[in-house]
This record gives sequence, structure tokens and C-alpha cells, in this order.
Amino acid sequence: MNAHILMQTHAENYLGERRRLGFGLRSTGYSVMSFARYADALNSQEPLTMEIMADWARQDQGNSDKPSTWARRMRKLRPFCYYLQQFEPRTEVPDDSVFGRVGQRFAPHIYSEQEIIDLLAAARNLGSFIPGLRGATYETLFGLIASSGLRVSEAVHLLDTDVDLKSGMLTIRQTKFAKSRHVPLHPSTVEVLKHYRSQRNVSIKVMDDTPFFIGTRGRHLGHGLDLRQVHRVFINLRDQLGWINRGAHDGPRIHDLRHTFVVRRVLLWQAQGLDVDQQMLALSTYVGHTNVTNTYWYLTGIPQLMAVAAEKFESFTQMPEVYHD
Repeated sequence: MNAHILMQTHAENYLGERRRLGFGLRSTGYSVMSFARYADALNSQEPLTMEIMADWARQDQGNSDKPSTWARRMRKLRPFCYYLQQFEPRTEVPDDSVFGRVGQRFAPHIYSEQEIIDLLAAARNLGSFIPGLRGATYETLFGLIASSGLRVSEAVHLLDTDVDLKSGMLTIRQTKFAKSRHVPLHPSTVEVLKHYRSQRNVSIKVMDDTPFFIGTRGRHLGHGLDLRQVHRVFINLRDQLGWINRGAHDGPRIHDLRHTFVVRRVLLWQAQGLDVDQQMLALSTYVGHTNVTNTYWYLTGIPQLMAVAAEKFESFTQMPEVYHD
């Protein structure tokens, strides 16, 4: 692996194999190719070491001085290094010993029902060149996320053709982890989406590629919303409403509407006396988790659900002991 092109060739082959298996790897692919170019430029005759990877990780484009950022960059190389070991067994695999552990999940802000009501009311009053349309767009967008648990990117990137209000079904196409899924909607959500579509269609001509949620100002009219702008609008509304942050992040986030959806669903099952374990796989599929353990994290990572976890543990400890000969 000492020829200048060789590491890049390995990287291209590795990414090609993974993508054929259905992995998107947009961010990881960029990092792997960046590292391959860096390694080739060194023209080293020695196997890859964690020291080389750490030097690359410190040179991120954002000029970050945070070890957690460097650790995330190194972690993206881990599967690639396992792949490289078939060609050079002495290739080292990055671990947490250099920059520390990453991936810790922080407790989100779980919205109260009143906070969601206040958010939608504030969004409804947003001004626009087209009376009421901008407010309706953001009110419906935030309401959809809160009522369905969609990721904000999934909601923003919906096309009009992805929203089947006759059957009450959304099609989420090729989003995170290169997966697609269908999301059934509650009838009350369907009615709100119908009202928004009618209001929106007065101002634009709908084509096959028309976004469901549209920009409303000047040249942005009829085009898709910009994610950064959506977050800016939310932050302005959040600051206006003056919420007290109950999460471990800097403040309540749009993504916390998704967390709130999951928490409310589990609490409802508990109140109804349903077996939470039997429902978790369906919930995991509904919200688009690739692994059901990501859904189970809520039982241990969210204060509101710690009682559910404690109850499950208590029932487990009360099971009769079984002796084996």
C-alpha cells in the first residue's frame, strides 16, 4: 500500500462494496477519501498507525480544537481499517485511547403539550408576502414532526407526491442510512395536511417534483425549504417563547419534537397496560431506526421513562429462580 494511488484505490473499492450493499456513506465516504489522499501523500512504506490517523483527524476543515471532533473523524475510519487488514494485517484500528470516547447521547428536551401548542401558535403568526402562507408552512411542518416523529430533514425533503392523503400515508425516500419507509398518519394529521396543501396550491403550480413544504418569499416561492433557515426560524420562535431548557443540549431543538413523540408513545403504552417490549420493534420501524436498541435507549436515557425501565427490571427480579442440574 505504498504507491501513491494505492490507498485511494483501496478506499474507492471499499466504498463501492459498501454502497452496493445499500449504505449511503456520504459523510463517511468523504472522510475515508480524505484520509486516503493524506496517507498517499505521506508515501510511507510502513503500515497505517493510529498516530498517522490522529494527525489526519486534527486537520479537519473546520480547524476544530475539540478532541471530540477529532475522535469522530477517527471513528469513521474504523470499518475501513478492518477492511485494510486483509491486505496489510499490521494495519492498526483506531480506538478510544487517543481522543477519548465519542457517541455519548445527551438527554433531550421533552416538550409538554402546552409548549407544542405555543410553538404552533407562534409559527402560525409568522409574517409573509403571501398572507398566512409562511405561518401555515411552519406550523404544519413543526406539527407534522411532533405528530409523526419524523426527522426534520425527512419532513423538509418530502415531495408533494410523497404525501398520499387519500390513504393517509407518507413515503420517506432514501434518507438516513439509505433506507426508505412508509409512515401512516393519524386522521387528524391528515386533515391538517389537506388544509395546508389547499392553501399552498393557491399560490403555486404543482409539478411532480414540487416540495410539499415550500418557501414563500420572493424567488424562494414554490421551492423547497432550506434546513438552515428552518432551524433559524425555530430558534427565533424558541427565544420568543422563553422556554426553560430541560435537556442536556444548549436549548430545546426541533429534533426534540421527534424524541417527544417516542416518549409519549411509550408512556401511552404503559398507561394502557400494553407490553412495551412487544411494541418496540414496530415503533423502531416507524421512526426509521436501523437498530431496535436505538429505540430502547429511551428507556434508560430519558428521565421520563426511567420509571418504565425500573418497572421492567423489578418484574425481572421477581421471576422465580430456575435451577439447572
